[in-house]
Amino acid sequence: MRKIACFFLFSSVFVFFSSMADTQSLPKPPRQGGVYVIAHRGAHLGIPENTLAAYAKAIELGADFVEIDTRATKDGHIISMHNSTVDGYTKDAKGPVSGFTLAELKAMDIGSRIGPEWKNERIPELGEIMNLCRGKIGIYIDLKAAPVDQIVKMLRERGMERDAVWYVGGSEITDLKKCCPECLPMPEPDTEKELQRMLDTLNLPVIASSFKSLTPAFVETCHKNHAAVIVDDLGPASWLPMLEWKVDGIQTDSPAELIKQLKERGTK
Repeated sequence: MRKIACFFLFSSVFVFFSSMADTQSLPKPPRQGGVYVIAHRGAHLGIPENTLAAYAKAIELGADFVEIDTRATKDGHIISMHNSTVDGYTKDAKGPVSGFTLAELKAMDIGSRIGPEWKNERIPELGEIMNLCRGKIGIYIDLKAAPVDQIVKMLRERGMERDAVWYVGGSEITDLKKCCPECLPMPEPDTEKELQRMLDTLNLPVIASSFKSLTPAFVETCHKNHAAVIVDDLGPASWLPMLEWKVDGIQTDSPAELIKQLKERGTK
């Protein structure tokens, strides 16, 4: 969940707590300690981010969701890459993702920058990621630059509409509601005043935030309005305050460490 303007996550994702009685629920509750773990760009420590290897590792660890940054290629396919250009990922080419075909992107070595053992790791197409995740882990769709209706179609073909959280903003919100009423949105307010306006007017089941702007009052306001809170962390030091404030989900670059801490906390 990286901030975009007016964002959406899916409502059913995080209704595990009794205070969320009015929210819709995903098929499975959180796997670790009552808090959803979202692997940001997959479990990518020592692994190329946004790759099948990173997503497979998140599944192995027991995370609840993987974040997928979606972008359209020149020939209309959808791939997963955070940046808008390939410059920082490979020595094979430079330029915007939208300027390359899927075949051209697949030919690029994006793994060697992490280590020689990853030299054959390639940019994944969204369908490949969905096939890997189906029935094993939820997906968090960060709509960077891709058609909403095309992604919805791919989800429906796999029966995964309710397994995906959407983090979108602007006109894509309307597009999503129009073509997929059952899909699950979550906005991220800039201020607590904006939070209250959203809760009053949009009847949202899930609200996004980042730790740098989170307060106990923010979480309390969401819970009083039957909305769960999913937070983008600032590393392990931010987890204890968030857990004490009773956030419902944490997106992190360190899912293995977070899962370990949640298990230990649950044991105690």
